[in-house]
Amino acid sequence: MEALREPLPATLRITGYKSHAKEILHCLKSKYFKELEDLEVDGQKVEVPQPLSWYPEELAWHTNLSRKILRKSPQLEKFHQFLVSETESGNISRQEAVSMIPPLLLNAHPHHKILDMCAAPGSKTTQLIEMLHADMNVPFPEGFVIANDVDNKRCYLLVHQAKRLSSPCIMVVNHDASCIPRLMIDVNGRKEVLFYDRILCDVPCSGDGTMRKNIDVWKKWTTLNSLQLHGLQLRIATRGAEQLVEGGRMVYSTCSLNPIEDEAVIASLLEKSEGALELADVSSELPGLKWMPGLTQWKVMTKDGQWFAEWDEVPHSRHTQIRPTMFPPKDSEKLQAMHLERCLRILPHHQNTGGFFVAVLVKKSSMPWNKRPPKLQGESAKPRDSVQSNPAGPMVEKAEGPAELERKLVTGIGDAEIIERTEDLENNGNKKDGVCGPPPSKKMKLFGFKEDPFVFIPEDDPLFPPIQKFYALDPSFPRMNLLTRTTEGKKRQLYMVSKELRNVLLNNSERMKVINTGIKVWCRNNSGEEFDCAFRLAQEGIYTLYPFINSRIITVSLEDVKILLTQENPFLRKLSSETYSQAKDLAKGSVVLKYEPDPTKPDTLQCPIVLCGWRGKASIRTFVPKNERLHYLRMMGLEVLAEKRKEGTAMTDESAASSGPPEDEVGTDQSAEQAASPDAASMGSDSAGAALPR
Repeated sequence: MEALREPLPATLRITGYKSHAKEILHCLKSKYFKELEDLEVDGQKVEVPQPLSWYPEELAWHTNLSRKILRKSPQLEKFHQFLVSETESGNISRQEAVSMIPPLLLNAHPHHKILDMCAAPGSKTTQLIEMLHADMNVPFPEGFVIANDVDNKRCYLLVHQAKRLSSPCIMVVNHDASCIPRLMIDVNGRKEVLFYDRILCDVPCSGDGTMRKNIDVWKKWTTLNSLQLHGLQLRIATRGAEQLVEGGRMVYSTCSLNPIEDEAVIASLLEKSEGALELADVSSELPGLKWMPGLTQWKVMTKDGQWFAEWDEVPHSRHTQIRPTMFPPKDSEKLQAMHLERCLRILPHHQNTGGFFVAVLVKKSSMPWNKRPPKLQGESAKPRDSVQSNPAGPMVEKAEGPAELERKLVTGIGDAEIIERTEDLENNGNKKDGVCGPPPSKKMKLFGFKEDPFVFIPEDDPLFPPIQKFYALDPSFPRMNLLTRTTEGKKRQLYMVSKELRNVLLNNSERMKVINTGIKVWCRNNSGEEFDCAFRLAQEGIYTLYPFINSRIITVSLEDVKILLTQENPFLRKLSSETYSQAKDLAKGSVVLKYEPDPTKPDTLQCPIVLCGWRGKASIRTFVPKNERLHYLRMMGLEVLAEKRKEGTAMTDESAASSGPPEDEVGTDQSAEQAASPDAASMGSDSAGAALPR
């Protein structure tokens, strides 16, 4: 309790997959942390930030500075600006230390299909995306992350977080996690149910572990919160377990220390799974992390302080509020076999963090209620497909006793869902090819902002050959994965998804409400018709696209990069002679500017940089969002103190490709792209995107 009364130290995490991670770490250690030495703020000595001992490769750090001091203190302004700017360009994330644990324990690899069930605001999602891109040289990893949240507005927060990482392998969807639809994918021409290799189940909770940063919890907390949330938490965890592949791993976590939300949910899930799930022993996976083992005994308390040790003691009048699943299993053998001590409880005073609970589950076999023998679909590879293809409907199932009904209510597999799935399969044949539109309203109420459809560009679209020719795209370029967000009129933006997400999109348009997916790779120039190609490259997608581009690449020196990023529209003559000779014969239009580090000069910037540029009549300019521009300059040792942002501005142009809430609610700071070339104003017109509705 004493630790909970102290403010939470600020922590930050360096984005692990960008090749710039080492450079940022170097920059932090050699410059910003040095400047914090011997500083005193409000009479308190500032301790130099320390790496979190249990986080791999020194990529996470904590300071004794509270978030408030960081914001208010003039001596720390430079450091604070660095944090804000680098956060916006996706190079660091400001994330509470304990919340970094679940993705690490998920142990995700680039080929894994991952579901993040309750993903907003998205700091754990970004960690998962980083794991997919462990190898920066692979633009399209085989795996993907589907990030879900029940709250439509919070989904846009998720989009904004994910956009910072520019990955073609993330999709944001909007569903109630406790009944998130089962998705289908096409496997060699046959439809199969999509099972995930990894599922993160970070459920809504009473938040009593967050008291150090959410002061409100002190006033609002009661034991009733847990009693009300327990059922939902169990339904979400059960739904996750159903969608996990055999051999897959699911992490269940809460920022609460209340056993009703923690061990009770796990024990109930294990009991229900009848051996299909078991708790993994992860004690050796994060060396350096301090934690307490999970509880095996607890009591349940009502709002007015009454304690119950077991279900039999609960009076009838309380049966709606207190459920049997909230108590520890009575049977001691059963309890021992569950190994609840394998859960991790992280207490605030152990390493100066928030409070947190994590359990890692491994799936050994199908959940018992999914083991029905296949009906009508004899050749199906997975017997679970039978749920999909049973036109006789729910009447075929065996008669249900009260216990069966209770189990049904909890598992979230209900009759209506089976019927709806069967309908979905029948209706799937009559939709337009290559279009994944919003689901029809009779299936799902559409709350919040109505999304545009996702339309894949057809094979024979005349739009593509000029682009292919202009940039000399490699024959291996996966053009099938290009999509736009409009069915009629001119296509203004082209986005790119991985082929696995394309498969998911095309086979589930009826079932799934997609908020956003894909990264922007090309934008139309308004006066583009006069150039050889109507589309210019977008910085957001350049690292994905670059490996396929074979022309219009200009190799630049470090000095050139400085000029290009600090001057608005430098004349070609200002650049080095090598750069000038490459650029002088290029036709007007979009170009790629590439800096390759020189390993023989270890003091210079040691990570490659790829920038989008524009070759004008006699000059070259870059199209790089402001924060990214500041980031590159910082990495080269140039500190540009940003002017304070005006109130009411949102994000720089390139950072927002999503079609977000209505335009008038979103500020449009287009500083990245608004300046010099005659068509700059029209080029910057795609800005009002994934910012939050105010």
